[in-house]
Amino acid sequence: MKDICIRDLSKSFGSRKVFDGLNLTIRGGMTTCIMATSGAGKTTLLRILMGLENADGGSVTGLEGKRFSAVFQEERLCENMTAADNIRLVSPTLDSQTVQREMTRLGLGECHAQQVSELSGGMRRRVSILRALLAEYDVLFLDEPFKGLDEALKGHVVTYVKEKTAGKTVVFVTHDKAEAAVLADEVTKLE
Repeated sequence: MKDICIRDLSKSFGSRKVFDGLNLTIRGGMTTCIMATSGAGKTTLLRILMGLENADGGSVTGLEGKRFSAVFQEERLCENMTAADNIRLVSPTLDSQTVQREMTRLGLGECHAQQVSELSGGMRRRVSILRALLAEYDVLFLDEPFKGLDEALKGHVVTYVKEKTAGKTVVFVTHDKAEAAVLADEVTKLE
């Protein structure tokens, strides 16, 4: 698997510089955790890598022709669809048994046919995670994916994500050192 190479990346919003000459290598087939203080550009970096935001300068290589999947900070679920239909929305070839089995593994088996608008915040977060993990992807982007989960549930979900992403290229943003310790192969701090 190819590494993702970020060279001399720069990005500003008006007069505020987010990056100025950022250099970073994200190794293929590994989970790289990016940590930094709030406002340091973690989400902006993910948006640039996914092609949702343009850098002002520099280059990113290693993503050419790659399929992406993501868990964003906000759920981005379709409220009037069921939890299972939200998961299948990005992976229409997934069979119902697979979706049901994986939902059950994350404690969502009972809400398979429930509309997302009726789910709690923690349930919605797990549906978002499952949707990203069950999609076909080459690179997975996780932007604070476990926020809103209580500590007991978070441990189970982090372990599940680690199992499902073994050997895959994952770029993971968090403030939580414990999450990084369990999930990441490498930790990078943005300054």
